[in-house]
Amino acid sequence: MKVLIAGGSGFLGTALRNSLTGDGHEVFILTRQGSKDPGEIQWDGKTTNGWGHVVNDMDAVVNLTGYGLEHWPWTRRQKRKFRDSRVIPGRALVSAIENAGRRPRVFLQTSGVNRYGLRGEGIADESTPPGPDFLGQLTIPWEDATRPVEELGVRRVIVRNAVVIDRKGGLFPLMTLAPRLFFGGTFGNGKQAVPWIHIADQTNAMRFLLAHENAHGPFNLIAPQPASSAEFMRTVTTALRRPYWFHVPKFLLRLVLGEMSVLLTEGRYSQPKRLIELGFQFQFGELKKAMEDLLVRKLPVQSGT
Repeated sequence: MKVLIAGGSGFLGTALRNSLTGDGHEVFILTRQGSKDPGEIQWDGKTTNGWGHVVNDMDAVVNLTGYGLEHWPWTRRQKRKFRDSRVIPGRALVSAIENAGRRPRVFLQTSGVNRYGLRGEGIADESTPPGPDFLGQLTIPWEDATRPVEELGVRRVIVRNAVVIDRKGGLFPLMTLAPRLFFGGTFGNGKQAVPWIHIADQTNAMRFLLAHENAHGPFNLIAPQPASSAEFMRTVTTALRRPYWFHVPKFLLRLVLGEMSVLLTEGRYSQPKRLIELGFQFQFGELKKAMEDLLVRKLPVQSGT
């Protein structure tokens, strides 16, 4: 299978690329950086100039583009960048597929499990409507940007990602920094959900959905075991053999980080309902097992499809 990944130079794209190439698949990366690697193709993230023709040879297209929400502060200009960096590249990919003589069989679009809002009663699943807050509303144009590929006969899968925990990248190294320095504890009241998924399950689930002909529409990529902020951080400190004692109040985080503090102090519980119904098996569905793998010892990781 030939796979084109937009936004594939980050830690998630790198993990997916390594997983696919390790099983003999051909992977090509769309990157804004110049590269001599024949598997990396330069683009501007806005148009199909110079690269659009490569879609003719692809069996699958994966869209991982999007400026990281961890960038501070969340000014009006920053929020516009969050939106544009997700919507504009998606539209460019649609344009390339529309003009292709041979279209890919499947298109995998990333989104966020925070689509359901940072607050709400009950456990959210894929049928839960978008939340009214900034993060919930951000996912609407993000997902809609690539909807037209469905009208072109391409199977589209939307993966609504939780926090992907990986020892080498993403937010997890930052989340474990304070515990490593003996300041382990929780943020706010500790009752808010921390949506999480192990990097191995993330990549395997994406490959599972790319390969499964009956997979279409949204899927929550989140571990089946829910965890509060207090449970998550206590499990981290236990795995690291560090104390759990330090509490950062919500008002202080709001004072320092502004609106961005909601990433630490708010969170709604969600479940991977459709992914489980389709038959996906999690390797690290339990938080303790995931932390032991990332922080204590390395276990054998099963390959995807």
